[in-house]
Amino acid sequence: MAHIVIIGAGIGGMPAAYETRELLGREHRITVVSATDSFQFTPSNPWVAVGWRERTVVTMPIAPPLARKGIGFIAKAVTAIDAEANRLTLDGGESLDYDYLIITTGPKLGFDEVPGAGPNGGHTHSVCTVQHAEQFWADYQEFLKDPGPIVIGAMPGASCFGPAYEFTFIVDADLRKRKLRHRVPITFVTSEPYIGHMGLGGVGDSKSMLESELRGHDVKWVTNAKTTRVEEGKLFVSELDDLGQPRREHEIGFKLSMMLPAFKGVDPVAAVPGLCNPRGFVLIDEFQRSKAYRNIFSAGVCVAIPPVEVTPVATGAPKTGYMIETMVSAIAHNIADELAGRPATAKGTWNAICLADMGDTGAAFVALPQIPPRNVNWFKKGKWVHVAKVAYEKYFLSKMRSGNSEPIYEKYILKTLGVVRLVDK
Repeated sequence: MAHIVIIGAGIGGMPAAYETRELLGREHRITVVSATDSFQFTPSNPWVAVGWRERTVVTMPIAPPLARKGIGFIAKAVTAIDAEANRLTLDGGESLDYDYLIITTGPKLGFDEVPGAGPNGGHTHSVCTVQHAEQFWADYQEFLKDPGPIVIGAMPGASCFGPAYEFTFIVDADLRKRKLRHRVPITFVTSEPYIGHMGLGGVGDSKSMLESELRGHDVKWVTNAKTTRVEEGKLFVSELDDLGQPRREHEIGFKLSMMLPAFKGVDPVAAVPGLCNPRGFVLIDEFQRSKAYRNIFSAGVCVAIPPVEVTPVATGAPKTGYMIETMVSAIAHNIADELAGRPATAKGTWNAICLADMGDTGAAFVALPQIPPRNVNWFKKGKWVHVAKVAYEKYFLSKMRSGNSEPIYEKYILKTLGVVRLVDK
């Protein structure tokens, strides 16, 4: 009998638990360990931040659906990993042994890398967690009584740019509905070298399309933006040229700000000798296995993926839902194969597929593979994307509540976009 332990119960961890349970006999134990006792659907956080969703709609208790599938759950933080002894130390001193470890922790948010940044003691907000989104919503309600400038964007080293674009257009749409948009100048500040880069070197016509959308929504922008510090009501930015040299200094005033931070690996994972790169992301091979420890696998935002290209201000490569889904599936199949005496052969994909809401419309992009040159390089906009994003939210939450491991991207989104047929050609 093997004991498989999964650290993290998010968009990677919960599907990993369900699919591993589906593939393994009941003689094998599966335990999920999470610092929180509720699952949150992170892509909905921009909606929570403007009051379009409530926490109860986009979160759910973790323990009940896991229990129905015969999966154990421990609601405690992991404080240390002894990879040589195959043992975790949990908050409070309890230890937990494993035969296989799956790391799906997500990132540590690097607010500390920019003085004055972050929602806890700093001067900027975030939509990286539902708690952060609720903090923005609380301040936003006060802001609406006496509006002013808003700054939205991404800090140096950020890798998840989609939510910054989403949030810009969602805030714009919300303010227009309230007839307040004329009182709120919006500035988009990003470490990307150009609008629409998104950590991917651009996808299709993303640069011109997103520039056009920002102009059409009266949003100004600063690219190659190295945010150096934040003070109350002020964002200090060095705008670099293509050679990485300072071109212009900006002091951008704001009454409310949402700036996505750079990501790092969480502390107990980053502390394991030989497991991670200097940023704390897990180094894996093509089978999602640690390069240092054969019984440790990892998926999601916490794995190390090199940037698509060197940029004047540091940017990282995003990990989209489709990518995470395939990583998780590969891990489940590889562990099942090893336990059956077969070699690991399943591989995740580094293809990028994303649905980005824009308030009452949306943008979808497909990059196959993520790193250019690509077989598919596609970017489209339309109201159907907004509808698809809402449907995806409802379906994914339903899937988590029921314990369904069905791969939504393969079955629905790829076919909806017509990519399967395009790739087959």
